[in-house]
Amino acid sequence: MYIQIPEKVEQILDVLHSHGYEAYIVGGCVRDAVYGRDPEDWDITTSAAPQQVKELFHRTIDTGIEHGTVTVMIEKEGFEVTTYRIDGEYEDMRHPKNVYFTKNLREDLQRRDFTINAMAYSRESGLIDIFGGRKDMKDKVIRCVGSPRERFSEDALRMLRAVRFAAQLGYSLEEELKETIREMAGNLRHISKERVQTELVKLLTSQHPDWFRLAYETGITAVIMPEFDRIMAQRQNNPHHAYTTGEHTLEALRHIGPDKALRLTMLFHDMGKPEVFTTDEKGIDHFKGHAAYSAVIAERIMRELKFDLNTIRRVVRLVKYHSLYPQLSGKGVRMCASQIGPDLFEDFLKVKRADILAQHPSVIGDKVIYLEQVERIWRDIQMVGDCLSLKELKISGKDLIQDGMKPGPQVGEILDELLRQVLENPLKNERESLLCEARRLREKEGAQ
Repeated sequence: MYIQIPEKVEQILDVLHSHGYEAYIVGGCVRDAVYGRDPEDWDITTSAAPQQVKELFHRTIDTGIEHGTVTVMIEKEGFEVTTYRIDGEYEDMRHPKNVYFTKNLREDLQRRDFTINAMAYSRESGLIDIFGGRKDMKDKVIRCVGSPRERFSEDALRMLRAVRFAAQLGYSLEEELKETIREMAGNLRHISKERVQTELVKLLTSQHPDWFRLAYETGITAVIMPEFDRIMAQRQNNPHHAYTTGEHTLEALRHIGPDKALRLTMLFHDMGKPEVFTTDEKGIDHFKGHAAYSAVIAERIMRELKFDLNTIRRVVRLVKYHSLYPQLSGKGVRMCASQIGPDLFEDFLKVKRADILAQHPSVIGDKVIYLEQVERIWRDIQMVGDCLSLKELKISGKDLIQDGMKPGPQVGEILDELLRQVLENPLKNERESLLCEARRLREKEGAQ
C-alpha cells in the first residue's frame, strides 16, 4: 500500500537512508494513515543511534535521548526520531528501568502495546505489519502485541488506552485482552492521575463516548471512578426515566458534542443521585437536590484527576444547575441565565437537551418543545442585549459610594436588588432611575 508522507518527514527518512540506516514512520501515524485519517503527529523509528541522528541533522533537541528519542527540527517544526529499542524491566508499571538499543525493527515493534500501533512504513519497504495490525483493523478489534498480561504488566495505563482506542475507532476488545483487564485493572492505582485524566478525556471526546461502558464492564471504573459503578446500579423507577442512572448517563453522552467540558458535565451530572435517593408511598423514586450533590462529586473527582481550574469551574457550574427549568418568559430566562452565568447559558441549553433526550420516550417530545421555546426566548434576549449581570448594570458600586453611600456589604446587597429588578424589567437599566431606586432602598433600610 502507499502512504502519502509529508515532505519534511520524507526529508528526514531520506537523510537517514542515504547514510545507510533503516528508517520508517511508525505507530499511530501509520495506523491513522491506513485508516484513512490525517495523522496529527509523524513519529520516526530508525536503526541509527541517537548520537548518529544528532550528527546528521543541523538542529536537534534531546527530548528523550536516554530512551533513544531525538527531536529533529525542520524549519520550525519538530519530529521525534527514536532508535529501535528493547525495553528493560518495568518497575513502576509505567516506565522501563532501562532501554537497550537494537538494530532489529521486529524487536522494536514487538514491545509496542497493540497490533494496530505496531506497524511501520517507508516508501522503499512499504508497509511492515509483522503482528497483523492491518487485519485487526479490518476486523475492528483491539489486540495486544503478544501476551496481554505481559503488555499490561509493563504499563498498566495500556488497559485504559485499549478502551480509549476502542471508543475512538469503534472497535471491540479481543476477548483475552478484555479478560486480562478484568484481572489486572487494580494495577491502574499505580498510574499517575494526570495520565489517567489524559486517557479519560480522549475516551469521552471520542466518536463513541458511551463506550465508557467498556471501562465499567472491565472493572476499570471500579478503580479510577467508583462513583460511576454506583450510578450504574442506581435504579430510576420514575415516569421521566427509562434507564438506570448510569445507563441514562451513557445515553446522554451520545447526545452532546465532543467538547471536553460538556462531555464531562454529562458524565458527572447525575452522580449525586445515590446520595439523595428516596422512594415515596407509590413506589416512585425521587432524587431531590441531586444536582448540588453531583456538583460536589464532580469537583472532587476532577481535582483528584488534576484537571485545570477553568475546566473544573465550568463543569461544576453546569452540573450544579443542569436540572433548572426556566419559566417560559423573558423574565424567567433572564433570571436563569443570570444565575448560571450568561457565558455558560448556551452550554446549559446543550446539556439540557442531552439530558432530555436520554429520558423516557414518553416525556421527550414535550420537553424538547419546551426547550425550543426557551432557546427562542434566549435568542431574542441576545438580540436586544438585555442586561444579565452586575457588570452590565448601568450603575456600579463606585457610583453608589459617590452618591453618598458608605462602603460595605450594603453596597453589594443593593446592587443585587437592582439587578433583580432589571432582570424582571430590562427597561429599568438606566443610570438615573437606578440611582433613584438605590436611594429609595437606602431610605427604606434606614427607616427599618
